[in-house]
Amino acid sequence: MTPETRLEKIIDDGLCIGCGLCTAIASEDALRFGRDEEGEPRPFAGPTLDDAVMDLVYDICPGFNLEGLPQELASAAPQQDLVWGPHVRMLQAHAGDPQQRHIGATGGVLTALACQLLESGEVGMIAHVRAAGDPPHFGEATISRTTEDVLAAAGSRYGPTAALAQIGALLDGDEPFALIAKPCDLNAMRRLAHHDPRVNRLVRYWLTPVCGGYMPDVGFRQFAGRMGHDPDSITAVRYRGHGCPGPTRIEHKDGSAAEHHYLDVWGDDDSQWVLSFRCKVCADGIGEAADIAAADNWDGGAPTREGSETDPGSNAMIVRTEAGAQLVAAAIGSGRLVEETPLTIADLGRMQPHHVRRKLSGQARARGLAAAGSLAPRFFNMRAEELDTALGEDDRRAEEDGATRRAIQRRT
Repeated sequence: MTPETRLEKIIDDGLCIGCGLCTAIASEDALRFGRDEEGEPRPFAGPTLDDAVMDLVYDICPGFNLEGLPQELASAAPQQDLVWGPHVRMLQAHAGDPQQRHIGATGGVLTALACQLLESGEVGMIAHVRAAGDPPHFGEATISRTTEDVLAAAGSRYGPTAALAQIGALLDGDEPFALIAKPCDLNAMRRLAHHDPRVNRLVRYWLTPVCGGYMPDVGFRQFAGRMGHDPDSITAVRYRGHGCPGPTRIEHKDGSAAEHHYLDVWGDDDSQWVLSFRCKVCADGIGEAADIAAADNWDGGAPTREGSETDPGSNAMIVRTEAGAQLVAAAIGSGRLVEETPLTIADLGRMQPHHVRRKLSGQARARGLAAAGSLAPRFFNMRAEELDTALGEDDRRAEEDGATRRAIQRRT
């Protein structure tokens, strides 16, 4: 295949998440970033794209490369679980600052930790995401150097977000930073670390939300139309926050605004979920590459329609490394974080049941994609074989067949 067809293969197989990493590490003459005909952020081939660039892209692209913690960090964790991976501890907590807890997603834990890192001077900046200006239902990469900056960017981003678009410039800047991004973005950075030693030297903390997937542009437009909005008149979108999960707020050019329940977006039974294809076959929504992963803590994995706007919010937290444990302890000591109660593996399974299935099914789904002629996910430091064995023969066959069928349907 030519370099151009190798790039097109990733996109045609539905595996590009628009993270921006490939364009961040290549020259603009080789790869440029833009939006495709469906409105999705994508890399486009430039005149100097060659196989050397594509060899690197094929080794780091999170569309089909999922890597957890480096082996030395994973092995050092005192707790090991087949599904939930290596960890130091699990707990339920919330931001100590009432405003951060209210505005942030769930209990504001990631916002609180970012503020802790800046106020302590451990890092001078946080690389994370904020709501985009155009289009407003997307997210965009940003840098925060003050707690005010962090708070201004707080909240979930369910639209496409090129979280790693600035990574090349950040590494060139040679200044330590903390990274808050989706699990797949962190997978990509763990892969990049094998090629660029600056990654492990400069990324001092790796933080992530436990992720159920992002909504592509077409999905948001379907939701907006269903709720009576003209997508092209929308000027701002707040997916959640200001409660737990809080309302989805949509603002328009004429100054009007409307709020909808979180379940109006996603459905009471997941029936309205519109996810990218890559998200549907994801095997690491739980942030195995992170020092700390913060999750929702709803029983059964979803909120109810009663009381969500008045719920102050709390996070389930998976602390995977000693660095993460020290950060949590410091944040509790400063009052930035309030610990509520320890959590167990059973608690996490009850709060995030769909992620249990995702972890167990990863290898089977990869085989199914390969059988359909698609690029197939590769797993590093993820216990993929052991999880595959635990899934069981009948379920393995069902997951393989399902992934093959979906991959073929995409092309027809």
